[in-house]
Amino acid sequence: MYFPWVGLLEQIRLADVFVHYDDVQFARGFYNRVQVKTANGCKWLTIPLSKRHRGQCINEIKVDETTDWRSQHRDILRQAYLRAPYRDEMLDLVDDVFSKTADTLSDVSRESVLALARYFGLTEKTRFINSTDMQISGSGSQRLYDFCSVTNANIYITGHGALNYLDHELFERSGIKVRYMNYRKIPYSQLHDDFTPFVTSLDLIANCGRSGLDVICSDSICWKDFLNEPY
Repeated sequence: MYFPWVGLLEQIRLADVFVHYDDVQFARGFYNRVQVKTANGCKWLTIPLSKRHRGQCINEIKVDETTDWRSQHRDILRQAYLRAPYRDEMLDLVDDVFSKTADTLSDVSRESVLALARYFGLTEKTRFINSTDMQISGSGSQRLYDFCSVTNANIYITGHGALNYLDHELFERSGIKVRYMNYRKIPYSQLHDDFTPFVTSLDLIANCGRSGLDVICSDSICWKDFLNEPY
């Protein structure tokens, strides 16, 4: 994800090991875009992609550098948070991410996630691994299960999208508990009208600074409970 919403940071906070799963096929979603709350409603920050073709993995997709998209994104953020108390801290973080060499979408998204995690001190407890470095073949639930086995995990925490495909029994037969995120979406002081949780975590930094860590506090629930009462 690209400067993802608070929910992903909550998942990181719960994890001992967080796997950047980037050697899977790119699909429309939040891999290269995220919403920003502005005075004129939410706007998308979208990383332009170069000559993308069907079947490419996230780590194979090149960023289109024919436009100065970084400056465009920075300007949108600067304008959106003119009155935010921690705007400069947020922009410093963005500048640091943009200063890094990044040829692929995977490079940019990974660095944006790590920068947010470092800002809130989440990297002190959580270890980050790239799926490409694990050299595990296969696909679907079996590959996710193999990730857990290699890292000696006894709990697998996932977002809600896995409900549509995950083989829960595969994990349970080996004593690996599957848990879904129980997003609390706690409101915090936010500019531009009513609160919304579904924007970039840069919004949390700009408005709350490091005290924003207090709202990164969702927990998780057993998959069986999640199936019985979807969140």
